[in-house]
Amino acid sequence: QVQLVESGGGLVQPGGYLRLSCAASRSISHFKAMGWYRQAPGKERELVARAPTDGTTTYPDSLKGRFFMSRDNNQNKVYLDMYSLKPEDTAVYYCNAEIYSDFGLQYWGQGTQVTVSS
Repeated sequence: QVQLVESGGGLVQPGGYLRLSCAASRSISHFKAMGWYRQAPGKERELVARAPTDGTTTYPDSLKGRFFMSRDNNQNKVYLDMYSLKPEDTAVYYCNAEIYSDFGLQYWGQGTQVTVSS
């Protein structure tokens, strides 16, 4: 069993900054990749960032330059630093872990709410 626990969500004003954290119950270096997704009301869940253990972190073009994902392998945590937040960034943000598997096994956290006031 793998547990992912997100934290750091809350209310922030437009243009503000927020850091989200995801704590894993096992070494994140054992995962194929860690990622962040978000689900806004009325919208599909979308990829925010993906950090392969042995690769380059990627972001959607729409978020590139504003959102930054980092890993602390010693603490089994990943972070999402969000800058210049906009009201449309309001969503539930989910931590994701990909298992080294050919079957696409993934784990998800329960999510943390980010609200950007307008």
